Amino acid sequence: MIIRAISTAIAMVLMVNMASCQSSNSGKTADATVQTINVTDFATKLKASTGAQLVDVRTPQEFAEGHLQNALNVNYNANDFAEQIAKLDKTKAVYVYCRSGGRSGSAVRQMQEMGFTEIYNMDGGILSWKGEVVK
Repeated sequence: MIIRAISTAIAMVLMVNMASCQSSNSGKTADATVQTINVTDFATKLKASTGAQLVDVRTPQEFAEGHLQNALNVNYNANDFAEQIAKLDKTKAVYVYCRSGGRSGSAVRQMQEMGFTEIYNMDGGILSWKGEVVK
């Protein structure tokens, strides 16, 4: 009888733990919406969004070689990255991209920890943009 009660309690704890892990991996938390989306969806959402903040997290040299219109360059590798990102409005949508998706993915995680509420990461970065959107 006691063993059955303990087994039931352990099973319930495991189920609750698994459910919480699933919800945190879905890209949405109670405080933030975070999505990695393909370039077509990124372009569509960005165009439809009013007051969106578009952030290119590549180096200034990469940015100078070409960037999306109205993008703000905030170098992810710079020592003041967090300070520069903190200047953005955390309550407005932020669209983030880099060269291929690695730095922007890291930047998005950091932004989520900083309290940003709506973040969209371009899957594949500007390389995908050039391959899909700009033809």
